Parts: sequence; C-alpha cells; structure tokens
Amino acid sequence: MAIVPQESITQFQVLMDELCAVEESLRRTFQNMHQGHPHETLTRFLKAREGIVERAHKMLVDCLNWRVENNIDNMLTKPIVPVELYRAIRDSQLIGLSGYSFEGLPVFAIGAGLSTFDQASVHYYVQSHIQINEYRDRVILPEATKKYGKHVSKCIKILDMTGLRLSALNHIKLLTIISSIDDLNYPEKTKTYYIVNAPYVFSACWKVVKPLLQERTRSKIDVLSGCGEDDLLKVMEYSSLPHFCRKRSSGDENCFSLDHHFHQQHYNYMKDQSSIRRSIEPLKQGSVHVTLPEDADEEDIAKALESELEKFKDLERCSESVTDLKISDEKR
Repeated sequence: MAIVPQESITQFQVLMDELCAVEESLRRTFQNMHQGHPHETLTRFLKAREGIVERAHKMLVDCLNWRVENNIDNMLTKPIVPVELYRAIRDSQLIGLSGYSFEGLPVFAIGAGLSTFDQASVHYYVQSHIQINEYRDRVILPEATKKYGKHVSKCIKILDMTGLRLSALNHIKLLTIISSIDDLNYPEKTKTYYIVNAPYVFSACWKVVKPLLQERTRSKIDVLSGCGEDDLLKVMEYSSLPHFCRKRSSGDENCFSLDHHFHQQHYNYMKDQSSIRRSIEPLKQGSVHVTLPEDADEEDIAKALESELEKFKDLERCSESVTDLKISDEKR
C-alpha cells in the first residue's frame, strides 16, 4: 500500500490516544517506539495491514504488549557478556552498518551465506537482533534525521549470499523467529533488500524461505548481478558499499567485525546504559541516601532532596517519575 489516507491516520491516532490515556505502560513504550514521530509509526502499521484501521490498531497494540512483556524498552541496557561471547555472536551472526545512501538511509550489510549461528543459544541471537533493531530506531535513525535535515525512518539492507549452502536451511527455525519479530513489531522499516553474490544453490534455498516472508517484504527484494557494485552505486557512494560489494577488494574494512566502529559504538552505548540503570536501582527500590548537615532546617532538607532527585532527571525511564516531583516543606 503506497499511500495511507489522512483520515485513516487520524482515526488510528484517536484510538491510540484513548488507549494511552488509560494504559501508562503502553503509552511509555509507544513513545520509545515513535521517537517523536507518532504519525510515521501509525502509517507504517497501517501499510502493514492494507490500510485497515482496526487491523493496524490490533497489530500495534499486540506489538506494544510484546514490548512491555519482554521489557524491550530496557533491551539496550543489557549488553551480552562476557565480551568474548558477544564477539563470538558477531562472528557467527554477520551484520553491520557500512554507511548511508544518497537519501540518508542507513545501509545494513548482512552476511546471510556465511552466518553459522553456532556459537550461542537461539536466545542470544534473538536478543542481539532485537538490540540492533532498537539501536537503529533509537540512535541511528534519529542521528540520520539530524544529519540529513529530514525525517529518516527506514534503512536499506544488503544480503551477501557468499558461501551459501543448502545446510543453511538448518537455521530455518531461528530465521523464522527473527523474521516474525521484524514483521510483527518492526514493520516497514526497510525500504529495499538487495541480494548479491547469489550462488547456484540460492534458488533452492529461496523456494523454502520465500513462503515465510510477508508479501510486502517479498516485493522489496531485488536480486542484483554479481557483487552488485554497479547497481548499488546508483543509490550510495562507493565508501558506503559493504566490503563484499566491491569488485576490487583490498583488505577493506569488515563491517561485520566487533572491532568495526559501528559495533564498538553500539556495544559501548549498551554498557553505558547498563551503568546508568544500575545507578538508579536504589531509586527504584524507594531508597536514596542523602547526607545533610546536623543543623539543617526543613527548607535545607527539601532543597537537598530535590537536588538529589534532579540527578536522575535525564535517566532513561525515570524522567517522568522525577520531572514533576517537588518536595514540600509543609508540615503534615
């Protein structure tokens, strides 16, 4: 569905306003989802359900409940540790950010053919996938929006089929889980899927995988000739091409590696968020330690407490509970 009528968006917005007015947890996670662009989010879900408001509303509510039940809002505060395990995951679940298209869309490279998914449990691979989705939506896309001076809400994905074998079908369960998560909870986030370096076994694998994909996803897939360099240079600079899309490779930077700046920034971001969350645990337990002078009067105590709480003001998920909180020196 190319165009969503404004009337449908307005109707959808009314339903969401009514829901968020009575469901605080859903309202909070919806804010984390739309990142200040609720209409764009509503439009994505409408497109995913053929513009039918009732179906789009159910899909979004199910998504919000999934986020709350699985604590997705805090997913970026849970880096996979130890780092050796995370490195093993990155070496066996190949994905990276190689650059941006001319339109400002992030370009994600995926090593579909060489990903082995054999260094950790399914749980860790799913967790890693969701974390990259969340980092894309909460950090990468907002940064691209600021950089390019326009709202950027989608990305491009380039799937490298180098090394693909029929044995890859052994991972069909995991791939189905990941595909379902994306279809149901992150719809319409990818503009185009480019497939490159497809070997002869690709056709056989495609026959198995194709039925698992939604029609709207299948329509976005473009199989390119060879490494795809010539075609991809029409939509991005050479510097944004993944290493496997370059005809002349000379030890180019591997965006799959944990040592790549994208993964370093992503992992450090999660570690920072984890530290912040740990620092606010006392507040969540209802206890904050404040040192006061012995001769402090009620006004001094009130100011000291308010100053201490102000430190938590910018921390994720605590801002709303603190922003409107004031300490009164009135006697009860």
